[in-house]
Amino acid sequence: MFSAAEAAFRSPALRALLRDPMGRMGTILVLGFAVMALFAPWLAPYDPVKIDVMHKFLPPGLAHWAGTDQLGRDTLSRLIFGARTALFIAVFSTTAAGFCGLLLGLTAGFGPRWLDAILVLLFDSMSSLPMIMFALAVITVLGPGTGTLIFVIILVSIPGYARLIRAQTLTLRSSDFVLAERSMGASAARIMLVHLLPNVIGPLVIVLSMDIPVVIMLEAGLSYLNLGVRPPTPSWGNILYDGYTSLRAAPTMVIAAGLALVLATLGFTFLGEGLRDALDPKLQTRGLR
Repeated sequence: MFSAAEAAFRSPALRALLRDPMGRMGTILVLGFAVMALFAPWLAPYDPVKIDVMHKFLPPGLAHWAGTDQLGRDTLSRLIFGARTALFIAVFSTTAAGFCGLLLGLTAGFGPRWLDAILVLLFDSMSSLPMIMFALAVITVLGPGTGTLIFVIILVSIPGYARLIRAQTLTLRSSDFVLAERSMGASAARIMLVHLLPNVIGPLVIVLSMDIPVVIMLEAGLSYLNLGVRPPTPSWGNILYDGYTSLRAAPTMVIAAGLALVLATLGFTFLGEGLRDALDPKLQTRGLR
């Protein structure tokens, strides 16, 4: 008998992902940021919010590897805790939006025509709103903050995921195995959860992994504009803003935060590309990369 970990490592999809150089690089980068986020209190050399004005704008050195900011806070510690903030917001919001989109897409694709028409109209109405303008409007009404940012990301992401699942469901609802189940009297809930769900979850996982860097950049951009994560909570966007306002005195902050954003974006993008090829090898054999 193999353990769960051994079974996972023996999975053909995982082996295909790790054989692909792009997928392997993405996996390493994502795991690195995940470890950084999970073990931030132990990895960070200093308290990320502790103010020490006497040591502000210190250059990188043995005591502070990435220097300090305008308040004397250690930049490396703030970057490490910023990874926790970015990944929490991105993973939680995309997972919640994906779950809601999964339920709505299955319902629209397998439900009655009138319900499908109502849900599609709702999806189209929400998708027609410019994402940034909608986010700014909601943040203006509710006020900036982490909760508001997560709420906005979930709202703007649900229609895209729901339309993806709906399209997959419409393709599968006339399949032989679905028609056989319906002829045997299986309920709609059983067909959706037992037969349709395993067949539509793969594309959703790929899209979710490739949307995480988009959410990370959105969070950083709104935090840079002081419309996202509020200080003193460490955020890569806040660090970028502090570095921009103090560019001549401490350019290291901009470089460090920008590098973290670039690596996180590349990591999740490479992982998504690798997952796509591993979960759907037909795309790779056709050269649709």
